[in-house]
Amino acid sequence: MEQKNREKIMEIRDLSITFRTMVGPVHAIRGVNIDLYRGETLAIVGESGSGKSVTVKAAMGILAKNSVVDQGTIQYTYHHDDGTPKTVNILKLKKKELRRHINGKRIAMIFQDPMTSLDPTMPIGKQIIEGMLWHHRAGKDEAWKKAVHLLDEVGIPDAEQRMKNYPHQLSGGMRQRVVIAIALACDPDLLICDEPTTALDVTIQAKILELIQRIQKERGISVIFITHDLGVVAKVADYVDVMYAGKIVEKGTVEEIFYDPRHPYTWGLLSAMPDLDTADERLYTIPGSPPNLLHMVEGDAFAPRNQYALKIDRRAEPPMFQISDTHYAATWLLDERAPHVEMPPELRERIERMKMGGEPDGE
Repeated sequence: MEQKNREKIMEIRDLSITFRTMVGPVHAIRGVNIDLYRGETLAIVGESGSGKSVTVKAAMGILAKNSVVDQGTIQYTYHHDDGTPKTVNILKLKKKELRRHINGKRIAMIFQDPMTSLDPTMPIGKQIIEGMLWHHRAGKDEAWKKAVHLLDEVGIPDAEQRMKNYPHQLSGGMRQRVVIAIALACDPDLLICDEPTTALDVTIQAKILELIQRIQKERGISVIFITHDLGVVAKVADYVDVMYAGKIVEKGTVEEIFYDPRHPYTWGLLSAMPDLDTADERLYTIPGSPPNLLHMVEGDAFAPRNQYALKIDRRAEPPMFQISDTHYAATWLLDERAPHVEMPPELRERIERMKMGGEPDGE
């Protein structure tokens, strides 16, 4: 898609968030910048605790009570019914404004475990129509018909009958489809998927991913996909932001991240993907563990785990170096004064195999 034709719907700038805890402040998000365009899928990847979910919860205005936004803006652009655009800073909106104009209506979220999103005491039909009655002031009959259509759209058979079911009467895959139907009920512009397939088995996982992709194409909505699984990223994303220790360390198109990764952390994530086409039976893991964000990070947060770390990594945080119009990475290895370092040969071989397969995941 041409850069000039892309319409930006969300722009996060210099976002920093701290959590107050019993043992001290945790610097969970440390200067995050994200751009999201209409109709595109952005995947945010990284290990647990890297800040992926906190970032999108800030974009929904649903941060925990012990969180403090130290700095930054989250500009979100939507259109009124007459087509006129409006841009708001989500961080400045009051709870009432968020509930009325943003949450559910324009930005909807699918969580990891459907049972945390569904009310066990209420039939699923009632849960789907709730948002329509609240946001769109729809009549009950009209909302009911739309809810049946939505269940049909997300692939639930006997939709009319299922409307009367309670969550415990459905399988895990069915419950996740219901959560997707609820998310789509008010025709949002942006769907945030927070590890939506983690709790499901592999075959159901694939079907849910296909469903989200199909709905996105049909409705032209934007999607932010949070995951630690790069196999999922290869299937769903247009763009990828790699997060580590509360910062984005590499960003680019899905092809750039999979075929030309530049940050040693991205090399580690790609190397850790299971690979059926190699004779090596060992499973690679990134050595060490992420830093404790209770303490201020000196230099590059990844340096203690990085076999290619330079002396400067211990002292100074690397800036984002530009590789192409769409590809950036925060590593001192890209500084013109740095020694030339190649990615591990095993990863280079894997990338060559992926290229032969025609898709980043080799399928």
